[in-house]
Amino acid sequence: MAARSLSHCLRTRSLFRGPSNIQGFSTRSNLRAADHGDHYDPPTGWLFGVRPGQKYVKEGWENIWYYGFIGSLLVAGVAYVFKPDTSIQTWALEEARRRLEAEGILEDPEKVQRK
Repeated sequence: MAARSLSHCLRTRSLFRGPSNIQGFSTRSNLRAADHGDHYDPPTGWLFGVRPGQKYVKEGWENIWYYGFIGSLLVAGVAYVFKPDTSIQTWALEEARRRLEAEGILEDPEKVQRK
Protein backbone atom coordinates (compact mmCIF):
# COMPACT_ATOMS: atom_id res chain seq x y z
CA MET A 1 0.00 0.00 0.00
CA ALA A 2 2.86 2.37 0.82
CA ALA A 3 4.53 1.78 -2.55
CA ARG A 4 1.30 2.50 -4.40
CA SER A 5 0.78 5.76 -2.59
CA LEU A 6 4.40 6.75 -3.26
CA SER A 7 4.08 6.09 -7.01
CA HIS A 8 0.77 7.93 -7.05
CA CYS A 9 2.37 10.87 -5.28
CA LEU A 10 5.26 10.98 -7.76
CA ARG A 11 2.93 10.67 -10.75
CA THR A 12 0.69 13.51 -9.62
CA ARG A 13 3.69 15.66 -8.82
CA SER A 14 5.09 15.24 -12.33
CA LEU A 15 1.68 15.94 -13.91
CA PHE A 16 1.26 19.25 -12.11
CA ARG A 17 4.77 20.44 -12.83
CA GLY A 18 4.73 23.51 -15.06
CA PRO A 19 6.76 23.95 -18.24
CA SER A 20 10.41 24.71 -17.74
CA ASN A 21 12.13 27.75 -19.18
CA ILE A 22 15.14 25.81 -20.45
CA GLN A 23 15.53 26.18 -24.20
CA GLY A 24 17.94 23.76 -25.79
CA PHE A 25 19.85 24.96 -28.85
CA SER A 26 18.60 28.49 -28.34
CA THR A 27 19.95 31.15 -30.66
CA ARG A 28 19.64 33.88 -28.04
CA SER A 29 22.43 32.48 -25.87
CA ASN A 30 24.66 31.78 -28.88
CA LEU A 31 24.47 35.41 -30.06
CA ARG A 32 26.07 36.62 -26.87
CA ALA A 33 29.03 34.27 -27.35
CA ALA A 34 29.39 35.10 -31.05
CA ASP A 35 30.03 38.82 -30.60
CA HIS A 36 33.32 37.94 -28.83
CA GLY A 37 32.74 40.51 -26.13
CA ASP A 38 35.70 42.41 -24.69
CA HIS A 39 38.22 39.60 -25.04
CA TYR A 40 38.32 39.60 -28.85
CA ASP A 41 41.63 40.63 -30.39
CA PRO A 42 41.38 41.74 -34.01
CA PRO A 43 43.77 40.01 -36.42
CA THR A 44 47.18 41.68 -36.61
CA GLY A 45 48.97 39.40 -39.07
CA TRP A 46 51.38 38.12 -36.41
CA LEU A 47 51.66 34.34 -36.22
CA PHE A 48 52.98 32.91 -32.93
CA GLY A 49 54.37 36.31 -31.98
CA VAL A 50 56.45 36.73 -35.16
CA ARG A 51 56.01 39.92 -37.19
CA PRO A 52 55.02 39.38 -40.85
CA GLY A 53 58.08 39.22 -43.08
CA GLN A 54 60.43 38.43 -40.20
CA LYS A 55 62.11 34.99 -40.05
CA TYR A 56 61.34 32.79 -37.06
CA VAL A 57 64.37 32.11 -34.85
CA LYS A 58 64.36 28.77 -33.05
CA GLU A 59 65.00 28.67 -29.36
CA GLY A 60 67.73 26.46 -27.90
CA TRP A 61 65.48 23.73 -26.54
CA GLU A 62 63.45 23.13 -29.71
CA ASN A 63 65.94 20.94 -31.61
CA ILE A 64 66.62 18.86 -28.51
CA TRP A 65 62.89 18.34 -28.00
CA TYR A 66 62.25 17.40 -31.66
CA TYR A 67 65.12 14.90 -31.84
CA GLY A 68 64.29 13.48 -28.42
CA PHE A 69 60.61 13.04 -29.23
CA ILE A 70 61.16 11.47 -32.66
CA GLY A 71 64.02 9.34 -31.32
CA SER A 72 61.91 8.02 -28.46
CA LEU A 73 59.12 7.15 -30.91
CA LEU A 74 61.58 5.22 -33.07
CA VAL A 75 63.05 3.37 -30.07
CA ALA A 76 59.55 2.50 -28.84
CA GLY A 77 58.60 1.24 -32.33
CA VAL A 78 61.68 -0.98 -32.58
CA ALA A 79 61.11 -2.31 -29.05
CA TYR A 80 57.48 -3.09 -29.91
CA VAL A 81 58.43 -4.94 -33.09
CA PHE A 82 61.08 -7.08 -31.42
CA LYS A 83 59.34 -7.73 -28.09
CA PRO A 84 58.92 -11.39 -27.16
CA ASP A 85 55.56 -13.02 -27.75
CA THR A 86 54.19 -13.80 -24.30
CA SER A 87 50.52 -14.22 -25.19
CA ILE A 88 48.56 -17.08 -23.68
CA GLN A 89 47.34 -18.13 -27.16
CA THR A 90 50.87 -18.70 -28.44
CA TRP A 91 51.83 -20.65 -25.34
CA ALA A 92 48.68 -22.80 -25.55
CA LEU A 93 49.26 -23.56 -29.24
CA GLU A 94 52.86 -24.63 -28.59
CA GLU A 95 51.83 -26.69 -25.57
CA ALA A 96 49.08 -28.45 -27.54
CA ARG A 97 51.48 -29.17 -30.42
CA ARG A 98 54.09 -30.55 -28.00
CA ARG A 99 51.56 -32.82 -26.27
CA LEU A 100 50.13 -34.09 -29.57
CA GLU A 101 53.66 -34.90 -30.78
CA ALA A 102 54.40 -36.71 -27.49
CA GLU A 103 51.25 -38.86 -27.88
CA GLY A 104 52.07 -39.64 -31.52
CA ILE A 105 48.94 -38.00 -32.95
CA LEU A 106 50.88 -35.26 -34.70
CA GLU A 107 54.17 -35.87 -36.48
CA ASP A 108 57.26 -33.87 -35.58
CA PRO A 109 57.72 -31.20 -38.28
CA GLU A 110 61.51 -31.60 -38.18
CA LYS A 111 61.21 -35.31 -39.07
CA VAL A 112 58.82 -34.54 -41.93
CA GLN A 113 61.23 -31.98 -43.45
CA ARG A 114 64.18 -34.45 -43.35
CA LYS A 115 62.39 -36.97 -45.60
